[in-house]
Amino acid sequence: MKIIFFGTPFFAAEILQHLIQKNYDIVAIVCPPDKMTGRGKKIKSCAVKKKGLENKINILQPEKLSNELFIKSLKEFNADIFVIVAFRMLPEIIWKIPSKGAINLHTSLLPNYKGAAPINWVLINGEKETGITTFFINNKIDSGDIIMQEKITLKNNITAAQLHNIMIKNGSILLEKSLQQIIKSNHNAKKQIKNNYQKAPKLTKDVLKINWKKSAYEIHNLVRGLSPFLDKNTILKNISICPSAYFHLIDQNGKIKRIKVLLTEIIDSESDNSLQIKSDNKTYLNIVTLKNEISIKNLQMEGKKPMTIKQFLQGNKITKDHKII
Repeated sequence: MKIIFFGTPFFAAEILQHLIQKNYDIVAIVCPPDKMTGRGKKIKSCAVKKKGLENKINILQPEKLSNELFIKSLKEFNADIFVIVAFRMLPEIIWKIPSKGAINLHTSLLPNYKGAAPINWVLINGEKETGITTFFINNKIDSGDIIMQEKITLKNNITAAQLHNIMIKNGSILLEKSLQQIIKSNHNAKKQIKNNYQKAPKLTKDVLKINWKKSAYEIHNLVRGLSPFLDKNTILKNISICPSAYFHLIDQNGKIKRIKVLLTEIIDSESDNSLQIKSDNKTYLNIVTLKNEISIKNLQMEGKKPMTIKQFLQGNKITKDHKII
């Protein structure tokens, strides 16, 4: 079965790698055009293109998906199926090309959390369960007939980076199972139930900024839902899915520092003095919230490497004049 793979980020590249290792016939890859980035205006290719080059696979990078030459090229590969992972919405003229359809891997239990950022929003909203879905693409976003689903139980303190990596592993396997069903023509795709469901819109700067007037529980969920923290020795770098929550710290001289919060813990507290900063300037930095306290465990200052709170306090003493916004 000939496959054309559509994708962009590291997540999609890892799924692609799994299919390659399992000897699926990937005849071409579709990904965005290269970008000029940085002060030196260096050309930057997406992770999926890099993976394609490593494996000597044909690569298509259309500026517009409606381009006639691009569509002609797709048809010439005579692919049986299109596989889409973390890519933009395809027009009908494209997803109707392959004889066995076009399937998408989505990181939620559809119809819940349709949209661009399901991994983040399930954690921000404090969900106890999420999952992965494969489905046939139609003319509406994340609304096609479901091929297979797998549930994932969420631990209380799991971060976006940790869930991201779980999704890669489980998603690769689920996609392979779905392809096998399609190859054998024994899939039983089911229509999505049109009940009320949570949405997963694209993350904005407003979402990333911590609102200290919320409860410690809500702030903790926001931090872990945006966190690149994998474990005490590893931060997931350059992954757009983990932009990190942040706040501004104003010191005694009025200087404002933008601080990303990577890891927190909820501390039970009876204090009602919201926005109070507590610290021994050695081992802890806690913020009193609407309910309970948030203990910041790991953070990152602008232009600096990620650090523990102990490392931060070694060079940044907290006084009664410090404020947070």
